[in-house]
Amino acid sequence: MIGAIIGDIIGSTYEFIDNVKDKNFELFAPYSMTTDDSIMSLAVGQALVNTYKEKDTIKIQNELIKQMQKFGRKYPYSGYGLKFKEWLREENPKPYNSFGNGSGMRVSSVAWLYNNLEDINKYAEITASVSHNHPEGIKGACAIASAIYFARQNKSKEEIKKYIEDRFKYNFEPISEIRKWHTFNETCQVTVPIAIQAFLEGKDFENVLINAIYAGGDTDTISCMACSIAEAYYEIPNKFLNFCYPKIALDLKIALKNFLIFVKEENRLNNNLEKVLNLLKNENI
Repeated sequence: MIGAIIGDIIGSTYEFIDNVKDKNFELFAPYSMTTDDSIMSLAVGQALVNTYKEKDTIKIQNELIKQMQKFGRKYPYSGYGLKFKEWLREENPKPYNSFGNGSGMRVSSVAWLYNNLEDINKYAEITASVSHNHPEGIKGACAIASAIYFARQNKSKEEIKKYIEDRFKYNFEPISEIRKWHTFNETCQVTVPIAIQAFLEGKDFENVLINAIYAGGDTDTISCMACSIAEAYYEIPNKFLNFCYPKIALDLKIALKNFLIFVKEENRLNNNLEKVLNLLKNENI
């Protein structure tokens, strides 16, 4: 979860600015911020905590809608797509067959709350289905959640890549090749494989983030997805927590704390999430 937020914040600087010519760019821009990626990630996490062990899919979906609309309406100017903005405002919102990467960007909590692959894919699909119910939208969410889960299980990158290729039929190519053709694109079928490739090529958390931004395009969401995987695999340097933590609004910190406490009760916190929980406790949130 914190990896997704860090990726979103750092990547937000470069989303609409095509000025990354190499990998030596500024990571800590003062005007970077949380966007819809972080807000919806926390909304989904809150909804899944509230409905944990609930078996009725309709009830889970209703809680997802409730929390996503609650968070989204409180932060209405955070970069939502046009159709999703309408979805947030509707009294009785319906899925609109989207295959945008909103389903992949918000799914990371699933991989920390559930502990087997069947549940990971089941709940990833549920979180996507309330809005992004196109098969590609669902596939994108399931692929990101599965990659995070395998990273949590200390699977090798080769194993992670093979599973994603076999299960979801994504094709991967080097970031250096992706840069030759990639322009701004918000679809799962383009951006989810790029995010996973950024992780696969990364040597550490920072390198994954750099790869994701260097790929170009929808940098906040690609970085959000890539870093949501990386946080389960690599230690997050303190400099990223020190820079990004103050940029998280108070009520979002409260949602993050609620989520992390719940994950800790399930004995699934790693060192990165433990550090963030301690930051939240030290701030008396």
